[in-house]
Amino acid sequence: MDDFLTLENQLCFAVYDAGSQFNKLYTKALDRFGLTYPQYLVLLALWEQDSLSAKELGKRLNLGTGTLTPMIKRMEANEWLKRERSTADERKVCISLLPKALEQKEAIVGKIATELKLCNIEYEEYEQLLKQLRVLRGKLKDYNQL
Repeated sequence: MDDFLTLENQLCFAVYDAGSQFNKLYTKALDRFGLTYPQYLVLLALWEQDSLSAKELGKRLNLGTGTLTPMIKRMEANEWLKRERSTADERKVCISLLPKALEQKEAIVGKIATELKLCNIEYEEYEQLLKQLRVLRGKLKDYNQL
C-alpha cells in the first residue's frame, strides 16, 4: 500500500505530467504561427465545423466563456477568425474562420505531425493510447456526474 502513495505511482500525476509535456511540444510547434495550444484547439474545432456559436465552441472544447471570450478576441485581432452577432438573436455570437486560418491549416497540421513523429510514437501506439484515454475520460465523467 505504501508504494501506491508515491508520486510516480499516481495515475493523476502521470496524466498531468504527460499533459504538461504535450503542452511543451505544441508550444514549440505553434510558436512560429503565433498560436497557443488552446488557440490551436479552437482552430481544430472550427476546421471540423466552421461557424459555431460561442456556446457550441465552448461546449466542444470544455471551456467557459471567461476563458474562451478573451482567447477569441485575441485570435480575431490576429486575423484567425471573426465574431458576428446573430441577426435573429443578438445574444448569440457566431465564430467563423478567416482566410488566414484556412491558408495556414496545412502548414500548422504538418508542423504538429512532424513534432509528433520526432517523439517516436508509432501510429498503432497513438491509437491505443487515444482509445485508453477516451475510456478513462468517460469513466471520470460518469463519476463526476454522480
